[in-house]
Amino acid sequence: MSRAIAVGEKTFILGFKGVGFEIEPADNAEAVGTILGSLSRERNIGLVLLTETMAAENPEAVANFRETNPGAILTVIPTHKGSTRASFQEMRKTVERSIGVDMLGKD
Repeated sequence: MSRAIAVGEKTFILGFKGVGFEIEPADNAEAVGTILGSLSRERNIGLVLLTETMAAENPEAVANFRETNPGAILTVIPTHKGSTRASFQEMRKTVERSIGVDMLGKD
């Protein structure tokens, strides 16, 4: 069975534990890199939710996780501060690269 894991600031991810997620608290870029590096080697990971602030602090770890573990979905979630739309911009670039058209439109 695939595992679902939330990674980020403990206060923002703790609620996911109530719906069956494992949580991996991280409060800096180094911790995120270590956690994602460890998770990227596990093949039973189905979904990773990563807070937007932590994703912004270590984009290399996010890219490395996606490259190393293509079977897992890593998605970025906003925090209580609201979204910076980083996740949307990333998805938009991916769609444009895959089909050759910016079908999600301009901001």
